[in-house]
Amino acid sequence: MNSSVPRWSAVVLGGGDPGDPFAAAHGVNVKPLIPVAGAPMALHVLRALRGSDRVGRVAYVGPTTPDLDPLIDIRVTDHGTLLSNLEAGVEALRDLGLAPGERVLVVTADVPMLRSQEVRDVLDSAPDAGLVYPVVRREVCEAAYPGVKRTYARLKDGTFTGGNLFLLDPALIGQFLPRLREVLAARKAPLKLAGLIGWDVLLRLITGRLSVQRLEEKVSGLLGVKARALITPHAAVGTDVDKDADLTLADAQLRGTPPVH
Repeated sequence: MNSSVPRWSAVVLGGGDPGDPFAAAHGVNVKPLIPVAGAPMALHVLRALRGSDRVGRVAYVGPTTPDLDPLIDIRVTDHGTLLSNLEAGVEALRDLGLAPGERVLVVTADVPMLRSQEVRDVLDSAPDAGLVYPVVRREVCEAAYPGVKRTYARLKDGTFTGGNLFLLDPALIGQFLPRLREVLAARKAPLKLAGLIGWDVLLRLITGRLSVQRLEEKVSGLLGVKARALITPHAAVGTDVDKDADLTLADAQLRGTPPVH
């Protein structure tokens, strides 16, 4: 691939609840602006994207600082929810002009340990699908960051945590976004969720007998687009910063010093 002609644009989700106590405790309005190793965590994410030589343009959704602005092509006002911010970010990229076939990387701004090489690896290994969701094996996360606390799902192929980035075909966003909103709205209503994804799939998921392939097939059918999971060996993809322990870990990793326990 010719790295001088990137085939990806990116939406960075840097919004958040202005009343977030974690952000307030660190003197900022939203979590992605919390300093890590001397810089806002969002700045580390933007540097990883720009340093990858794969990302041509960046739409940033949420408040910024003067340090962030030179790495952003277009800033988008926070619309209040993840999916609304995603939609607004993709629309902003469309306004800038997406090339035919160009896909979009969506990444949250709270993964400061993400490195440029890891971004490259994920994008270069991405299958050709309308929606690609990287996942990380539990043993990979625990080997990279001993003691880290993540949420895992046990599948037939292993135990995984979800990544904090995903890849999509912007031409298909109007096709799967309404259905995705419906699924997210039902996530705390077990009966409604079971009706959407199917009792057999839900039972297999609960008992750890659901394979990655079957899950891909179900999600593809549910959202109406080809969806693929991408198993990545990069723990940083599945490790965001949600609490002070995460912040301590990220700070130590970025400074190259062992965390203090």
